[in-house]
Amino acid sequence: MSNIYKAFEKHKAFIPFITCGDPDLETTEKVVYEMVDAGADLIELGIPFSDPTAEGPVIQEANIRALGDNNNVTTDDIFELVIKLRKKVTVPMVFMTYANVIFSYGSEKFISRCKETGIDGLILPDIPYEEKDEFDPICKKYDIDLISLIAPTSHDRIKTIASDASGFIYCVSSLGVTGTRNEITTDIGAMVKLVKDVKNIPCAVGFGISNPKQAEKMSKHADGVIVGSAIVKIIAKYGRKSPEYVGEFVRSMVADIR
Repeated sequence: MSNIYKAFEKHKAFIPFITCGDPDLETTEKVVYEMVDAGADLIELGIPFSDPTAEGPVIQEANIRALGDNNNVTTDDIFELVIKLRKKVTVPMVFMTYANVIFSYGSEKFISRCKETGIDGLILPDIPYEEKDEFDPICKKYDIDLISLIAPTSHDRIKTIASDASGFIYCVSSLGVTGTRNEITTDIGAMVKLVKDVKNIPCAVGFGISNPKQAEKMSKHADGVIVGSAIVKIIAKYGRKSPEYVGEFVRSMVADIR
């Protein structure tokens, strides 16, 4: 059984996202520890990329800060960070990044390093289902879950995507890029039902969830809630002092979805 399933076993999962290296790798490490202490069930680590097409301005700016001259964070730096984190962190961890990052590193080399360092899965928002064969066989070889995304526009494709999904299904709550939204109107319950009709796999909803009230509402329809931009905003505001503030935020989210 996939290690990722552990995140969903006992209760609704809270899944925070952060961009590695924003404002620096030392702060990223501290933020991860705070989030785990606050009750996060699975950690989504963003590998910064110069053209993050799925991201809104908040996460785009975090990518720019991580890749800037002061930091210049590399993929190898992030693997080293994961090795450090794994000395204390037992919850599942996944990378969210882009195909180009993996291609330029070397697909087999990248995915085998994920296995070596303790990464459980990959989320690649720029790879449509029809092109997942580019990475899926290598992921299966190294026992890494390639996590499928479904969007409100997936409709007839949802059952096809769900049929061979692994880890969990990432339900994109709204069209467009990541970012906080005042209201989420997508019928998440209907999306989740289409998945569950085909396969009993956890479904987590993300894109746009920014406060405990939204998280609680979404958690009624899914097995977990993913929050990124709201956390990245806190890090942007407080910089190296952000870990304790992120911890407080995660605590409040966890309390509301459970």
